[in-house]
This record gives sequence, structure tokens and C-alpha cells, in this order.
Amino acid sequence: MGACLALGSLASCASCLCGSASCLLSSCCPSTFNSTVSRLAFSFLMMLGTLVSIIMILPGMEEHLKKIPGFCLGGTSIPGIENKVNCDIIVGYKSVYRMCFAMACFFFLFSVIMIRVRSSKDPRAAVQNGFWFFKFLLLVGITVGAFFIPDGLFNTVWYYFGVVGSFFFIVIQLILLVDFAHSWNQAWLVKAENGNSKCWFAALLTFTIVFYALAFIAVVLFYVFYTQGDDCTEHKVFISLNFIFCIVVSIVAILPKVQEAQSTSGLLQASFISLYTMYITWSAMSNNPNRKCNPSLLSLVQPISTTPAPGPAPTKAPGSVQWWDAQGIVGLIIFLFCTLYASIRSSNNNQVNKLMLTEEGDGLTTDYEAATGEDGVRRAVDNEEEGVTYSYSFFHLCLCLASLYIMMTLTNWYMPDDDYQTMQSTMPAVWVKISSSWIGLLIYLWTLVAPVVLSDRDFS
Repeated sequence: MGACLALGSLASCASCLCGSASCLLSSCCPSTFNSTVSRLAFSFLMMLGTLVSIIMILPGMEEHLKKIPGFCLGGTSIPGIENKVNCDIIVGYKSVYRMCFAMACFFFLFSVIMIRVRSSKDPRAAVQNGFWFFKFLLLVGITVGAFFIPDGLFNTVWYYFGVVGSFFFIVIQLILLVDFAHSWNQAWLVKAENGNSKCWFAALLTFTIVFYALAFIAVVLFYVFYTQGDDCTEHKVFISLNFIFCIVVSIVAILPKVQEAQSTSGLLQASFISLYTMYITWSAMSNNPNRKCNPSLLSLVQPISTTPAPGPAPTKAPGSVQWWDAQGIVGLIIFLFCTLYASIRSSNNNQVNKLMLTEEGDGLTTDYEAATGEDGVRRAVDNEEEGVTYSYSFFHLCLCLASLYIMMTLTNWYMPDDDYQTMQSTMPAVWVKISSSWIGLLIYLWTLVAPVVLSDRDFS
């Protein structure tokens, strides 16, 4: 449904070049609000840029481009035609840096433009909810310009921007997951009260047990495979602390006072967050440059032969990055889910709404007549005449940070070395991920204890 809404919005708005907030929807899409359509459309642009980045970093792309006569510097050429394109730049990690730089600049520009937009009556709201054709051209223009940036210090400097931005996005990502877990638990509790209570409570219990079991299995595997060397003390500390923190938040979630102040709080959310915390822990340890403490997943499931294979030894192209390892793929899937959820979320959790700068009750509309014109064509309903349902500026800032997170994920958080020819793991990436997991757990803990500590405030 999300892709359907996004494509329908883009197609209809691009057709009129400067489509307004009441963009036409595809006939296959349900009636919805313009605020949802706009977020889906911007998310679609983000997904498009991500797809281009993935294509450019796929193995073998450089070799295929060099086969094009006269295209790549140093490739096969046609006599008399000068090579113009440096294929080391347009493919590989350098291309991902430039593509994500363009997306980050695009969304940061809109974040600045949309500061303090209060309602759809603001002229800037028309820019937010329309002009999709020109937005697409703007993104393409920035992307083309980004590929003319000379190497120099760009890769190293932009790496540090990526590390900082990814830190904040991981925290935002965990807030979205907390919100999703709260909404999931609340929805199933309502169904249990109105329907077959045994069935729904059994489903809640099953998922809770599965999440806790997976988290516990992850802890055991971490101790077995990621603490082998004598100098793997950091990993032992990371695993132990996060395991203890997950136990703490699980106990707090079921305390009588917390349950009394927030009846929807439960172990489902705690188990879900615990499993995500274990993923972040694994992702952090996977970036440890010490290979004794960081075995590859392939080596865990397939023993490496010590007998050399006949023939010449395989060589690795300078600057090649294998983003398709397990933790990178899982990170990409979680990113896609959170991005889509941020576009269509309709949260009743007051604390999370304040953290995300959104209002309660945004989502799909059931008012079919209001969403359908006299000609029978469905249109997006303007639900922001009295006030915006989410902060335009903060939403674009989240997408800007998401662009940096995608850049780091696709390049496996590797840092370019001094001669910009290879990539290497670094400890700063490890500490960024671990510290973000701790902050995320603190935020989740705050959503539990805030109604108890601040009893004079309404957290319903």
C-alpha cells in the first residue's frame, strides 16, 4: 500500500508539474490524507536514491563499465576518443558517498525551508505537498553536481559526517521501533478485549517468547564467537552491559506502578527492544578492526580451508566494499521498515509523539466522500488547515540523517584510508553504535517511567 500511495502521488503530481496538496490518487489506493501522501512521496525519493546506491556498489559494476568503449579512464578505448569518466568514482564506495551526499543536502535544504510551518495555509506547505516534478529535478541536479566533487579530503570528512548523523538516526530508529511496539501491543490488547481473548493473548505471549529467545540465543552466540581473543574485553563488556540493561527494562515494564500509569506497557515491547539492542550490539562488534574478535559470518557457518586452491590467488579491487554481509542486509531491512513506518505512522503514544514532533490521529481516512471528488476520482484530503500533523522540518531532518545512515550501512561503516584506495574498520564506528544502543534503551526506559515520575502530567 505504501508503494502504491507513493507512486500514485508522484505520478499525479508530476503530471501537473506543480501539484497541490489535493493530488490525485491512483484508483487502486485507499483514500488518505495529504500529509501521509507527501511523506510517502519523499520516502519514495529516498528509496530511489538508496536503490541507485546499491546498484553502484554491486560487485562487478566497474568491470562492466570499463567494457564500454571510450567510457572509463583506463578502460578499453576507441582510437581518437579521449576517456572522460573515472569509473573508480561513479561506482564503489565513492559513488555511494556522493549519492548520499546529494540526498542529505536535498533533505537538509527542505528541512531549513520548512522551519516553523504551522498549517497548510502557509505558502511553504504547497512546496511540501506539491511541485514533485521540480523536486525530482532538483535531486537529480544535486546528484550530478556531487559527482564532480574532487576526492581530496571529501571522503574522509564526509565519513565523519556520516558517523555523527548515523548515531542520531539509530536513536530515531529505535524511537520508531518503540512506537511500533507500543502500537502493536495496544492494537492486540484491544482485539483481545473485543474478541477471542485467549487467541490474542496467546499470540502476544508467543511473539514475546520468540523475541526473548532470539535475544538470549544472540547473547550466547556473541559470547561464543566474539570473545575468543584475550584482547576482546570490550566485547565482553558490551554484551554483558546490554544483556543486563535489557533485563532491567523488562522488569521495569511490568512493575505495578508502571502498569497502573500505563496499562498498555508490557513485555512485548521490552522483548522487541531487547532483540533490536542485540542487533545493534552485533553490528557494533562486526566493525571491530581486530579480526580475532570479529569473525565473519561466513567463517562461522563454513570452515575455511587452509589448503590453497590451484591457480592464481584472487585479488580484491582497491576500495571494494562488501556491504552485502549479514549485518548490513539486516540494517538495510530495518531502515526500509522504519522509513515506511515513519511515513504512515498513526500513533496514540503521547510521549513518542512529542519525541517525533507529531500529533495523534494521523493516518488513513475513512471519510470516502470527503476524499472523492464530483468526478469520482480520489484525492488526498487536506487535514492540515488548522495545524500540521507532523513537523515538516523535523521529518526532512530525519530523512537527511537516514541518508547518512544508508551511506554508512552500504559501506559497512568502513573508513577510507590515507591514500583513498581501500576501506578499513575503525573503533569509532563501534563506539557510535554501542553508545546509540544505550541512549535508545534510556529513551525506552523514559517512556515507561515518565508517567510515574511526572504524575501531574497527562500521558494518556
